[in-house]
Parts: sequence; structure tokens; C-alpha cells
Amino acid sequence: MNDEQKEKKKPKVWLRFSSLGLQMGLTIYFAHLIGEWMDKNHASESFSYNKVFTLLAVFGSTYSIIRQVIKMQNDDDNNK
Repeated sequence: MNDEQKEKKKPKVWLRFSSLGLQMGLTIYFAHLIGEWMDKNHASESFSYNKVFTLLAVFGSTYSIIRQVIKMQNDDDNNK
């Protein structure tokens, strides 16, 4: 397989990064919905499930994106 065929098989960089943004946004959105549901069904005056789930989703998805970007960079370096 020559270099031109390898380049055609790789997804475009913008496509890979747009999927990361979509993944992060959906993760945070669904965690927010779960937090709202938990607040409605298991209400507590001193604890907000919505805030906790949303913050955990933000930190978790940020960590995941950083790992994936590092992996992409390492894959690109190895292919050169």
C-alpha cells in the first residue's frame, strides 16, 4: 500500500476533532439530564445531583479528550 492510499484511508483531522466536540457536548448534556432526574426523584436540601453529575461529566470528558488528542498526536508521529 503506497502513501497516497494510506492518506485516503485516514479520516480528516477536522472530522476527528469535530467528533470529539460532539462527544464532549453529548456527555455533559446527558449527565445534566441524569442530574435533573435525580434531583426530582431524590431531592436533598444540601446536595445538588445536577451540579455534581454535570461537573463530573465536564472533568471526565475533558480528560477523555486530552487522552484522545495525545493518542492522535502519537499515532501521527509514528506514521511519519
